[in-house]
Amino acid sequence: MSGGTPTGGGLMRQRHSFGYASSGDDLEDDACSKPPLLSSSIPRARTWFEVVENALWIASAAFIIYFGDRHSNLVYILWHDTRIKRTPLYLGLVGFLLNGTYFFYTFISTWGVRKYNEKWDVVGDSALRFVSLGLISFTLFTIALWPIWSFLTVPLVFTLLMASMVVSPYLIIGPFRPQVAVLRTD
Repeated sequence: MSGGTPTGGGLMRQRHSFGYASSGDDLEDDACSKPPLLSSSIPRARTWFEVVENALWIASAAFIIYFGDRHSNLVYILWHDTRIKRTPLYLGLVGFLLNGTYFFYTFISTWGVRKYNEKWDVVGDSALRFVSLGLISFTLFTIALWPIWSFLTVPLVFTLLMASMVVSPYLIIGPFRPQVAVLRTD
């Protein structure tokens, strides 16, 4: 047997205990009696740098939407400009909506997850779908809008994407709180 601590007569096996380093208490005896630690419900305060960064993303997206191509705004361009390639635009919109729907479904399915290893396999499997569908939608939007803004299309679409990521947490209508199951024994 190897891997132990050398003693006078040979090797002695050690138990690897992370919680009780100096006492003789056993981890298995006390593991079930402790309540699980819940994350605090107090949100972390944002720094001024994060607030300024979010404000810049939103302001730049509002600038893009309002000024468009300097002649008309972005909404008018998307509806009436003939230079836009319509098929990639519509496929990009469908991909964006599917990505949003899939994100909402994953959010609801992992809503009550508290433990580290409980249901996180749902999130791990869906991460590749989020990324691939998002990249496909980004590419399709870039192809659709390239005839109007040429090389400026990539930063324009990226700015609109980042602004939507900044605004999306505030679009939830009501707070989602998982119901805590309280078992009574009276």
